[in-house]
Amino acid sequence: MRLDKFLSESTSLSRKEIKGLIKIGAVSVNGTTAKKSDIKVCEEDEISLNGESVQYRKYVYLVLNKPAGFISASEDRKYRCVTELVPDEYIHYNVFPVGRLDVDTEGLLILTNDGKFAHDVASPKKNVYKRYFARLSAPAEDHDRDAFKAGIEFKEFKAKPARLEICEDPCEVYVEIAEGKYHQVKRMFERVGKTVIYLKRVAVGGLGLPENSRPGDIFEVDKLWLDEKINGYGEK
Repeated sequence: MRLDKFLSESTSLSRKEIKGLIKIGAVSVNGTTAKKSDIKVCEEDEISLNGESVQYRKYVYLVLNKPAGFISASEDRKYRCVTELVPDEYIHYNVFPVGRLDVDTEGLLILTNDGKFAHDVASPKKNVYKRYFARLSAPAEDHDRDAFKAGIEFKEFKAKPARLEICEDPCEVYVEIAEGKYHQVKRMFERVGKTVIYLKRVAVGGLGLPENSRPGDIFEVDKLWLDEKINGYGEK
């Protein structure tokens, strides 16, 4: 690819800024000062900017511990968006949330600019289970577990079989679903006569939040590591 494309995709610099830096000799390729912005380079080349090595990254993968009060979107007129929590160094990648969490729901949310990856994780056909912790208005019962396992029917769809784990305090449960319809977890519990008071996503496939993670924390993860954590996990 062109040198200026390499740098624009790997840094927050504009093409105009990159051309200016090349003009003053601030960019080198494999130890040689670059003279033009349109020279061809590849990911294996050693590109330096102001003496600092630049690694090519077309896609980035961020894991956010979403706090309540933020909507899972890139823009909204009413609520603050999760993309506002993205550090400045990642802004130019234009990441977006993979799937959605309700505005009052906390927990694990992946953000990326890799559309194919996002589709694979969010698609019900891929059977990637999302695990939630919920606090309920009334104790969960064994027949609730059976109802979730059978797949609860709604007017517009029938939910795929879900897994319900009842904790020692039966007002606290874990539920796993392989899809993410609008307010799905809350609506499923409404069907069995309970109201969700608190909801937090704790895992996507085999990916969980770090033990000491707090709402608002965000960190980058490696794609290969992320794939190992998520792909195929839903088939238990």
